[in-house]
Amino acid sequence: MYKQNLPIILASKSPRRQELMKSMDLDFKVMLKDVDESYPDDLQPSEIAVHIAEKKAAAFLNDSEAAIVITADTIVAYNSEILGKPADEHDAIAMLKKLSGSKHQVYTGVSLSCRGNTVSFYDLTEVYFRALSDEQIHYYVENYNALDKAGAYGIQDWIGMVAVEKIEGSYTNVMGLPTEKLYQALLAI
Repeated sequence: MYKQNLPIILASKSPRRQELMKSMDLDFKVMLKDVDESYPDDLQPSEIAVHIAEKKAAAFLNDSEAAIVITADTIVAYNSEILGKPADEHDAIAMLKKLSGSKHQVYTGVSLSCRGNTVSFYDLTEVYFRALSDEQIHYYVENYNALDKAGAYGIQDWIGMVAVEKIEGSYTNVMGLPTEKLYQALLAI
């Protein structure tokens, strides 16, 4: 059982990450800082997710002396193409058309910083979508907030209920925080 000895800072505005942390019975506060989320072009998807999580952690270096700072970044990869958050509804529709009827990967990089030390890891989940009609894609984009999610979808939303045929790996990873791995990392601190 994890015994929380230090305050926890979740450096994420994601309501899904906050919900997952609450479901883990963790007491935390949310703090945000602007961070450049660019990355070198030669990185693999898993490396991109960890690289961005570590950049976010570096912004909180001074805060990690008296607390555990948790940062994360989730990306969707389809045929080696990185699908981040869509720029607009047209971009969201284009992304969902790519994912329709195919398999893609979801990577979440996580960094835990405490007392000047940072531990980082990633998780990978493979997600299989059934084929979606244009009408279904438009319905989702028009009725759900596809613009704030990597790959233009949330597995916990309507599209996850009707389009995801199966996943291989962690469900919570697709939501944006691999809670199983996070819990083990907290135990090791």
